[in-house]
Amino acid sequence: MATVFERDDQLRALEAVQDNPVALLRAAQAQFGERLAVLSSFGAESALLLALVAEADPSMRVLFLNTGRHFPETLTYRRDLAAFLGLKNVVDLDPDPERVAQNDPTGELWAFDPDACCALRKVEPLRLASLAYDVMVTGRKRGQASTRSQMDVVERRDDGQIRINPLAYWSAEQIQDEMARRGLPPHPLVREGYLSIGCAPCTTPVGGGEDARGGRWAGLNKTECGIHVSQSSGGQNT
Repeated sequence: MATVFERDDQLRALEAVQDNPVALLRAAQAQFGERLAVLSSFGAESALLLALVAEADPSMRVLFLNTGRHFPETLTYRRDLAAFLGLKNVVDLDPDPERVAQNDPTGELWAFDPDACCALRKVEPLRLASLAYDVMVTGRKRGQASTRSQMDVVERRDDGQIRINPLAYWSAEQIQDEMARRGLPPHPLVREGYLSIGCAPCTTPVGGGEDARGGRWAGLNKTECGIHVSQSSGGQNT
């Protein structure tokens, strides 16, 4: 475990190259090796981050939360995009089947307690898996939601884990332009108006001018699933 001073030095080294996503990923991989993983939903804008990962090191571990509630299109996209980019180390994280049988036997937990459903199918599996990692790379962007508007490229969470968000300052337009320039295949549901894609029961298309994440838990006072909230931060989105 790195000391506070060592961790500060590591953060400064990463911040020095944060304007170059590929250089940032390579620097992080060189520093942390097997203690680093990329978290991807294989959603609407995921292809760009994953293309940068493949350019930096296609053997970098990529974690996918296989909740059991994804759109079939997402599962197909996860397979096809990984093959297209040459990613060599995509790992599915499944919820504990005994916990699912106990807490969501009918598969309808999302309908009356979406927070509990997210905890069961996403937060708990990631919390257990992330114990092995000092660094998690995400595709979050400031412009996605008000809860992410102050996010930095390199973050140190209250629990000590480092989060790297290489695309934090990128706009939706910049991301789409770069995806087009690279010839990256879009998620098939994007053309149907799904601009942020999570589990099927809690995701709807959005209208013109609406927040991209407006289709997530529509009509509810909920904007995050909880996987980016530090458990020691009192619920603060990190």
